[in-house]
Amino acid sequence: MAAPGLRLGAERLFEMPAVLERLSRYNSTSQAFAEVLRLPKQQLRKLLYPLQEVERFLAPDGRQEFHLRIFDPSPEDIARADNIFTATERNRIDYVSSAVRIDHAPDLPRPEGHTKKMNFFKVGKHFTVVDMPGYGFRAPEDFVDMVETYLKERRNLKRTFLLVDSVVGIQKTDNTAIEMCEEFALPYVIVLTKIDKSSKGHLLKQVLQIQKFVNMKTQGCFPQLFPVSAVTFSGIHLLRCFIASVTGNLD
Repeated sequence: MAAPGLRLGAERLFEMPAVLERLSRYNSTSQAFAEVLRLPKQQLRKLLYPLQEVERFLAPDGRQEFHLRIFDPSPEDIARADNIFTATERNRIDYVSSAVRIDHAPDLPRPEGHTKKMNFFKVGKHFTVVDMPGYGFRAPEDFVDMVETYLKERRNLKRTFLLVDSVVGIQKTDNTAIEMCEEFALPYVIVLTKIDKSSKGHLLKQVLQIQKFVNMKTQGCFPQLFPVSAVTFSGIHLLRCFIASVTGNLD
């Protein structure tokens, strides 16, 4: 299930002089990511590969079920993906509309207050990201007609990402979303959010429980989990690279 065209071996990322020299050949490498690569090794590893922080606490025999490095891109691939997500004059990242039809779009520069709608964001000429409302008591009344119909019928949908709170783990509403993806035979990924709010021990416990659930209860879920933090930005670069890969932008 590894993404094609990506070279394995995250350890190469920490051969810093050689990496920075190679990346300097990419004229479009973002300054922000170049600064990231200059971080101390331990801080850089935590930022780019947060699960490696907890891997060392696993017993050797327990690592066999821990799919940590199925997707293990090279530094160049991560840099290329970061460029895709960096807004420039030639690579605009725009909010397009809400809901399914363009006439549903609110008259707002940004879609605050529209979390009950499907919000569409164009990432240059590469792909469109659709931010969907979740299940639960705050879900819109027309959730089934709007969201489920879109997921079921959208033929060019590349991947669905389910956000799971790493503090509380998989809840009833998450199970409902997973069952929907399985029923529709959608390829999907579980993204663990708010990892900055969990201790290493608690995060490891949640990861092991969710990994076991994915291994035993799912068919269409990508076996590697993607932990992220919107506060510290940990895991974001790796998730971006995965999105760029599955949409065919790193081929």
